[in-house]
Amino acid sequence: MAVSKTSELITSGRSVGPISTWFLRHVSTSIGALGRLVRQPFASLMTVLVIAVTLALPAAMQLTIKNAQSISSNWSNVFDFSVYLKGDVTVKDAAQLADLIEQRADIVQVILISAQDALDEFKLASGFGTALDHLKVNPLPHTLIVRPDGANTEQSMALLHEELGNLPETDLIQIDTEWVQRLHAILEILRRAIIIGTILLGITIAIIIGNTIRLDIQNRREEIEVTKLIGASNAFVRRPFLYSGFWYGLGGGLLALIFVRYGLYTLEQPVRQLAGLYNKTFSVLELNLSESLIIITIGVLLGLVGAWLAATHHMRRNEPK
Repeated sequence: MAVSKTSELITSGRSVGPISTWFLRHVSTSIGALGRLVRQPFASLMTVLVIAVTLALPAAMQLTIKNAQSISSNWSNVFDFSVYLKGDVTVKDAAQLADLIEQRADIVQVILISAQDALDEFKLASGFGTALDHLKVNPLPHTLIVRPDGANTEQSMALLHEELGNLPETDLIQIDTEWVQRLHAILEILRRAIIIGTILLGITIAIIIGNTIRLDIQNRREEIEVTKLIGASNAFVRRPFLYSGFWYGLGGGLLALIFVRYGLYTLEQPVRQLAGLYNKTFSVLELNLSESLIIITIGVLLGLVGAWLAATHHMRRNEPK
């Protein structure tokens, strides 16, 4: 921010309109701020790395929750429950009952598993096929696997369980969805914890950038005093430091996206192998365009805020005598 450069900007501004002058001054200042950062590559890179890591941590955690919610939402049978029928109910009566229940508007599908089918499956899964052949009576009941409609609320699900449980053919209803509710509750707690952590990390980024700008102001103290002696306003003097904060935040945001993308790349193969063990296909969700822009915007805003606070505070202490 030399006096000659300032004079050139003011002189050139007289030959163009006020909007063009304003635009040219900001472009010139932003390029000058970027050039100063480039001339100090090690110090600038360290600051950008700290910002990138600080932004990448909450982004990665949020992406983890996003993938966990995607997995749980793809479990179409997550709210299925089993209706165990009484021992005296025949297969024909069980099939008729399944057809009757399936006609309900709040039921999507009812699958009948006969006692014999359940026993055959248990033989294969347990490995006790030979021992089970000596049973005189099949101890397993006929079972109905009920898949309710996804539009059911918690209250309607409770009413559905009660109605089916009161049927004369019903012996027991087994509901195994409490773990899903716990999972979603844990994810919600983590999501709110991430928001709190993001705010604290954001304050940290602003402090880091502010401290970096403070050191830059101290190194250019004489230049600032000379500029203000010839009539430069505080806004004019503050402008290059704001652009320095802008470039710090922009670089940190872009580098954070690279870190997150690389982390996803390293996880793709293990996740694919794990899904293959369950005969499932699952693709790791990445940050979409809006989420990426949010991360970059947060980095830029924090850079501007930290630079503005540092520049405003320290310029008041560096008024020319």
